[in-house]
Amino acid sequence: MKPVSSVLLPNLVAVQHEIVACERCSRLRSYCQSVAQTKKRPYINDAYWARPVPGFGDPDARVLLVALAPAAHGANRTGRVFTGDGSGDFLMRAMHAAGFANITTSQRADDGLTLQDAYIVAAVRCAPPDNKPTPEEIVACHPHLLAEVAALPRVRVIVALGKIGFDATWRMLADRGIVIRPRPQFGHGVVIPTSGPTVVGSFHPSRQNTNTGKLTPPMLESVFRTAARLAVLGGQAP
Repeated sequence: MKPVSSVLLPNLVAVQHEIVACERCSRLRSYCQSVAQTKKRPYINDAYWARPVPGFGDPDARVLLVALAPAAHGANRTGRVFTGDGSGDFLMRAMHAAGFANITTSQRADDGLTLQDAYIVAAVRCAPPDNKPTPEEIVACHPHLLAEVAALPRVRVIVALGKIGFDATWRMLADRGIVIRPRPQFGHGVVIPTSGPTVVGSFHPSRQNTNTGKLTPPMLESVFRTAARLAVLGGQAP
């Protein structure tokens, strides 16, 4: 792994500020603010973030994770993607095992977690009701994904977490002139080379998947070990 960088590039800072200030989707903005007002009993004394959530990680990352959206009482509360809920801890254990995270948990924005050679974004930046954004909301948020990825100059591998993350990845690549026909099918562990980054599919580390055993720790660790190997190879499958 390469040395970790802790300095955000100026373009990335500007993109993140635009994401946080976004008011495009009234349904999502209303929902996030409502959740912040009613809260959840374990977090009754917390001040919720309740704004769109920008990406997080190493600005020099060669591995990009594309996920679904912030969790209502996770990133919508803490202000950092995959932070403050079980999904974040599940993800960080796997990333730590593959050398991408310095600790195995993701509890608070100030918990000392850093990512090395990895950066996490979401297809939708506001928590959606029932974790289900509408197609229109996904489209409205897509420019944020394009802008943030464009500000990450070294991405060679994309780990798409879940079907929505997978579909958002291919839309983003198509906007960059990278098209594969027919579009590849989503599946856990699939590795799809392109003329740009290699795409690796993975089940999303949601509680629905992890509590039922659809996604296990070894399964997710394997995805990130594959991503690490591909990053060293410049994103090209051997």
